[in-house]
This record gives sequence, structure tokens and C-alpha cells, in this order.
Amino acid sequence: MAHEPRVSDELGRRLKAYEGRTAAVSAAGKDPVNAPMIRHWCEAMGDTNPAYTGPDAIAPPTMLQAWTMGGLSGHTARSSAYDELLTLLDESGCTSVVATDCEQEYARPLRPGDEITFDAVIESVSDRKTTKLGTGYFVTTRMDLHVGPDLVGTHRFRILKYAPAHRREGPPREEPEREKPPRPRPVVNRDNAGFWEGVRERRLLIQRCTGCSTLRHPWLPGCATCGHPGWDTVEASGTGQVHSYVVMHHPPFPAFDPPYAVALIELTEGVRMISNVIGVPYEEVRIGMPVRLEFKAYDEELVLPVFRAEEERVAVGGGSRAAR
Repeated sequence: MAHEPRVSDELGRRLKAYEGRTAAVSAAGKDPVNAPMIRHWCEAMGDTNPAYTGPDAIAPPTMLQAWTMGGLSGHTARSSAYDELLTLLDESGCTSVVATDCEQEYARPLRPGDEITFDAVIESVSDRKTTKLGTGYFVTTRMDLHVGPDLVGTHRFRILKYAPAHRREGPPREEPEREKPPRPRPVVNRDNAGFWEGVRERRLLIQRCTGCSTLRHPWLPGCATCGHPGWDTVEASGTGQVHSYVVMHHPPFPAFDPPYAVALIELTEGVRMISNVIGVPYEEVRIGMPVRLEFKAYDEELVLPVFRAEEERVAVGGGSRAAR
């Protein structure tokens, strides 16, 4: 016998009314599936799978959402329901948002020339949840993508809209300085558990296909080059360079101190990974900057790989100079 989800508060009841409402109808991708975007994606991801090049190329399946993005101008087919839902949450004090996860299902490969249309629906709104970030609601949207009448894939995207834990009602008042919240923990699953075990041992392990010897990161259950499921690992030398980076200014999260640089590091072994660059101010991070691996303990439980700039800035008589 099916049971209705238990809703614990009046706001929750109002939010639940949005389940099943349309977020977009017959919206069209701004560009057909095309080779330049596929090439940019593969270069950014370091994906050399030959299936994504040549006259019979297909698009990487994980690009599914890329073909639906509306850019700064958005999509004219977007409905008001999703905006209404977010406004209701904002007005209730749930003014912060963090993306939590996404799920994708693939019905058939996409090829250059395919023109995407999609429909989106607000699939679910959770009961009120209390997390380390604060109290709020998980909102899941489902997007179905079509080429002509054919379903080609489904994309589910989930966010948490929450009231920050440190926020209090009423007039501001002086409070004692609070201890900084713990840094969020990485998601460990059966596919990447070996990587995090290596990190705990202060070793950066790279997956290697036992079929064709291709190195890969992030860790995957099978080889994207030859499809072989077998793998072993090699330990990274720890050297590399900044391939690309962004500086995060907003939104601020309680466990972080913006602005800070988030970099895509290209290791000497050829694979790339996202991490932080330490040893220089964020404004001095540059593409091509040589870096070296370190392991940083953020608390008694969490250790993460970070990369120290080979050229650090040190103060000299009120100025600074490069030090190797």
C-alpha cells in the first residue's frame, strides 16, 4: 500500500504543490549537436576516445546537459513555476543554494547535426531537512531530451535551498566568534574508493587500463579508450602545471574563505584533476604555472591533495619576490 510522503510544516505543504508542474515545454537547444563543442569538451576533460572524432563521431554521453543550456539570455520556453518555487523558498529564509547531485540516463547516442528539444518538470520537493549547511529543502527537476519524436536522454538535477545554519531571526546582536564549519566531505563510492584510500595514505593514485594501458582520472568503472573493465594503478610523481583555473568569489560557503582559486591541474603523467593551488595569492595563479603535489589535513578526518606553486611569493622589505 502506497503512503503519501509526510510533510512536517506548512511551508512544506505549499512547496509540495509544485511537484509535477512544468518548468519548460518544447524548449530548443540553442545550437545543434556539433563537432567544435564536442572537441572543446573532450579537450577540457582530457578524453581521447576515438568515438568522439571522425565522420561517424558521437557526442560524449555526459555532455547531455550541455546541449540544453540557455546561456545568459535563458530560454523563452521556460515557465514561471520554477521561479515561483525558488522565490517562495527565498521569502521563507532559504536564500542559499548548493547543487547536490545529478543523474543522467541515455537512450541513444547524439551525433553532430542532431537538434535537441526538451521538456522539464519539477519532479520532487523533499520534506524539510537539516544539514550541516543549514535547514532547507531538496528540489529535483527532470529534463527529458528529444531529437524529433525520439527520447534521447533524461537529466535529473537536484539542489538544496537552505537557510544558513548561522542565520538567526530578529535584530542582529553580538555573538562570540564561532568555530569555522568543517569542510564538506567528498562523495566516496565503489568506483572511486581506491583513490580516496590512496589519499589517506598520502599517495595520489591514477587508474591505468590493463587492456591498453591508458591512464585516466577521475576514476571510472571501465576504460573510455578501449572499453576494457580491468584496471590497476600507478602512483603520480606529484609534478604538473595549471592547465586552467577560475577564481571563486560568490556564492560564499561557510567552510570556505573567498576569493580563492580552483584549478584544473595537468599532471606530468597526462591526466588532469581539479584542486586548489597554495603558496601564492589567488590573483597570481597563472595558466602554465608549475606546481607540486602536497597533502593537506583540514581536520582529524579529512585529507585532500592540493598543489603548491613551485614559485612562491615571499615578503622582502615591504615588497615581494619570487622564491623557488
